[in-house]
Amino acid sequence: MPTTFLPSGGIFDPTKLESEIADLTEQTNNPDLWNNPNNARALMQKKAAKEKSLNELHDLENEYQTLSELYKIAPDDKDVISGIEKLADSAHQAKFITLFREPADNNGAFLFIQAGAGGTEAQDWAQMLARMYSRWAERHGFTVDVIEEHPGDTAGIKNITYRINGDRAFGWLKNEIGVHRLVRISPFNANGKRQTSFASVDVWPDIDDSIHIEINDKDLRIDTYRSSGAGGQHVNKTDSAVRITHIPTNTVVTCQNERSQIQNKEMAMKMLRSRLYELELQKRAAAENAALAQQKKIEWGSQIRNYVLYPYQLVKDVRTGVEKTDSDAVLDGDLDDFMLANLQQNQQ
Repeated sequence: MPTTFLPSGGIFDPTKLESEIADLTEQTNNPDLWNNPNNARALMQKKAAKEKSLNELHDLENEYQTLSELYKIAPDDKDVISGIEKLADSAHQAKFITLFREPADNNGAFLFIQAGAGGTEAQDWAQMLARMYSRWAERHGFTVDVIEEHPGDTAGIKNITYRINGDRAFGWLKNEIGVHRLVRISPFNANGKRQTSFASVDVWPDIDDSIHIEINDKDLRIDTYRSSGAGGQHVNKTDSAVRITHIPTNTVVTCQNERSQIQNKEMAMKMLRSRLYELELQKRAAAENAALAQQKKIEWGSQIRNYVLYPYQLVKDVRTGVEKTDSDAVLDGDLDDFMLANLQQNQQ
């Protein structure tokens, strides 16, 4: 076949995944498993996630074998060549399937971008990040919905919440949590001075009903207010926007872009369930690995990535050392190398 990365014996070695699934299966057969329902559910979700990955590898392997036979018969057939090219793209992505280890890694994601201190400069930077992640999502075939957006005072945005729908969107994005630092010549400064701006990124999984999160009504404070910004006729005329506060954890979620208060409340509750799930993951990380827990904290002055546009062009990830000199491409969504390096580092 005309693709060098596809060895004749097959394209993947599923041995590791099969061994992990066998171990999890043995654990699920424990008669005392459901004495702790939360642990049991987590174990079943982890097993299902790995089985899904294994099935995908087997499907790709079968496709490879089929195309191998067809290529021997008709090496110049356009459909065969097209199939090989598509398989090449799929195989490149699938090489990293084993890096998505947690049940929620397979889910979509909510992504929240917050401008740091610095007024217009930081708000413009937050909007640049919003475009960067939107373009990244488009490259992966994901869909992006705006849940809530607060425009800046002069330019840019104060904050924005995206819902990104796509297979493993959270697995890809989860290591983007942190502070992002921009250095450039300010377009808002008449003297053309170099400016440093900050914005923070937070990500949590878009969990479905298979992941159980218990929320007591007495722990919630629900407020309604008028939506702001561009929108349909209902915007700015009715108290359709919803803010929900989970009192025990002081977790706040808001939604204003749906068409009614009921829809905004449903979406806000979905985000709250997802955020509480992410908080639980962080608690487990803290118990298992203090360093990993620290990595997930958002603290000003501890940026995870620097984007330098002047006096030279360089985007560098502080955690892995991965760097790119084509900052325009990065800001246009070319982020996979950074994400993959962090996934590999965390697995190790």
